[in-house]
Amino acid sequence: MNIQIFGKSKCFDTKKAERYFKERRISFQSIDLKKYGMSGREFDSVLRAVGGIDNLIDWDSKSPEVTLMKYMEDKTAKEDKIFDDPTLMKTPVVRNGKQATVGYCPEIWATWV
Repeated sequence: MNIQIFGKSKCFDTKKAERYFKERRISFQSIDLKKYGMSGREFDSVLRAVGGIDNLIDWDSKSPEVTLMKYMEDKTAKEDKIFDDPTLMKTPVVRNGKQATVGYCPEIWATWV
């Protein structure tokens, strides 16, 4: 099992996800989205696993970019914007190979073990 947790350092759900795997003694790699982002292949893999760009965007964000994306029709433009500014993603993004989740999803992670 190769768990990667992409998150923000001040995100409570990211901290909860890390604690979830620590308590179960499952090793994981923690990656700061602000600092490192995702590679193109990782981003494409996560998009396929979560069902598209609309599931990856943090719609609760107060960011003006997210407000503008609500009115964008072009999915490619949304993907480019999120790839360029990964802080607009809902966190944590937890990957296990080709599987991925967005947000705090312990019920799904339990099936990976």
